[in-house]
This record gives sequence, structure tokens and C-alpha cells, in this order.
Amino acid sequence: MKPIDFRSDTVTKPTPAMRRLIADAEVGDDVYGEDPTVRRLEERVAERLGLEAAVFVPSGTQANQIAIGVHCRSGDEVLTEEGSHILHYEGGAVPALWGVQPAPLPGERGILKPETVAAAVREENIHNPRTRLLSLENTHNRGGGTVWPVDRFRAVVEAGRKAGLAVHLDGARLFNAQVAAGKPASAWASLTDSTAVCFSKGLGAPVGSALAGKADVIREARRLRKRLGGGMRQAGILAAAALYALEHHVERLAEDHANARRLAEGLAQVPGVKVDLSRVETNMVFADLVRPAAEASALLLKQGVLANPTGPHSIRLVCHLDVSKADIDDALARIRQALAS
Repeated sequence: MKPIDFRSDTVTKPTPAMRRLIADAEVGDDVYGEDPTVRRLEERVAERLGLEAAVFVPSGTQANQIAIGVHCRSGDEVLTEEGSHILHYEGGAVPALWGVQPAPLPGERGILKPETVAAAVREENIHNPRTRLLSLENTHNRGGGTVWPVDRFRAVVEAGRKAGLAVHLDGARLFNAQVAAGKPASAWASLTDSTAVCFSKGLGAPVGSALAGKADVIREARRLRKRLGGGMRQAGILAAAALYALEHHVERLAEDHANARRLAEGLAQVPGVKVDLSRVETNMVFADLVRPAAEASALLLKQGVLANPTGPHSIRLVCHLDVSKADIDDALARIRQALAS
């Protein structure tokens, strides 16, 4: 039985064409700035995001943390939505690495309101941390793969700017937002001081992210990348895969979105499963279950369907490059059988 893996879009394998490009990549020492493939990738990312420069890093977590380190100093505060990746999935790095205090703000499926941001900025007072940074996330993972409307994003950024904040965007799945909204990634990224994008999620590369921003931000980012051990040598081997993904795997994200919709509609017909179809905007499906999520995940695993619990009675299923339309139909049949037991 072929496993069908919905745990994350990080589980994809490099395609044969991507592997060939990896094998043939022109390389040099990137710490010395001598890897031409890395340089080409960084230029391409900056251009696509409408920002001045970019730096290639090993992971999305490192990209976000470098941005926080650039924009903040010890004792400062970063505002972010309460379900954000930097709060829940980066190992407590914000205070551990930088001595920066995160301030979680209530949002709706990951989307903030301008007035929420404005109200959260602290007045200058010796008792208060200095609010320095607003960190946003698009698409929003825990929100359900939610896409920020560009007008709302702009309004929230403007609220931060009015209060003197720098703005960072965790755009790990920004290209999913681009495809879903029919707008270029730069529609969001160009409004920020820094934006992180990931190549090893929906784009299907094996490793890597990039942090883009203003030239002075990226100069300092290179220093912090070195400090965090992210300075790689002949990294063009990895950058080649990211370049291929950027050129060939962005528009095909629409297939993942269509598959997620098909999966959600099928799951909504399974007894004991509830899916809010209005929440399925990109490649993620969140399902609420009558039975405990851990029990359901174990039953699904016996049928070769892998999905992660996200709460006591909820699971997340993520569509990606290695899940086809036929796999969706096969998975639905297996899920019905598993949950009927």
C-alpha cells in the first residue's frame, strides 16, 4: 500500500529535473560571496519580492530569527498574531536568542486588525519594553493556510509604521498566497522591511529559505547568519534546487489548492468529521473529529494515511507536490474505512 503523506508540504522529494540541476550546479564558497548559483538565487528572490537584496539561509526558522535579530535589541518587544509560527514552532528562539519579548495579539484566523496593532504599541516609559517590530505571517499556518487580503495587510503595516515599528513578513508560504489571490508576492513583501520565503515547503526543494529586505537589513543579516552557523560553503548545490523550484513549481501550487478543496469536500461527507469549507483557501485542510485526534491519526496510519493532530479532536492535512488528484480519491476511501471502525 502506497503511503499518502499529508503531515506537511515539507515531506516532498526532489523531482528528477531538480536533481539534475543540483548535480550540475556551478558552485563556489558562499561565505566569501563566491557561489554564483547562490548569488543568482538571491537576486531572483529580491526581484520577485520587490525588495533590494536577499540572503540564502538553511531554514525558515533561521530566516525569521535573523530578521528579529536585525530589527530588535535585547529588552525590545515584537508584536505578532497569537498563532504565529515564531511563537509556536521556533523553539522559544525569540527570547532565547535575542532577549526579545513576544507580544501575542488576537486575530481572526491569523489576520490582525490595524486598531489591534495600534493599541498594542507601548508608550515610551522606563517600565515598558520598547515595541520595535511587527511580525506578520502569510499564508498563516495555524489560521488554516489563510491568505492576507492585500488591502488589510497594507492597513496593518501602515498602523505599525505610524507607531515607528519595523515590519517583518514570515512568508514561508507566500507563493501559495500569490497563486490563491492572483497577485504577485511583491504585493505583500514590498511593503515590509524584511520578508522570509521558504523553498522546502510547497515549492518542493529539499532545503533552504531566503530573507529579503532593504540593502542595509541584508548586510546585517549576513553577519547574523554567520553567528547562527548558517554560513554554508558550496551552497549552490542547494540553491540550484531552490532556483528550479522558484521557476517551475510556483504556478503548480494551484494543483495543491484544488486537491485540498477536493479533499475537504470529501472529508465533509465522512461521518464523524466536520470541515469548515470556508477555511480552505490554499493547500491545508483542518478537520474536526468526534473521536480523539490521536486515536484517529493511529487508525489512519494503519490505512497508510499520515496526518498530524492539531488539537484534542482536530487534524491537519496538507496537500503538496507528491500528492496527486488520484491520491486524494484514494485517501478519502481509506479515511472512510479507517474512521468507520
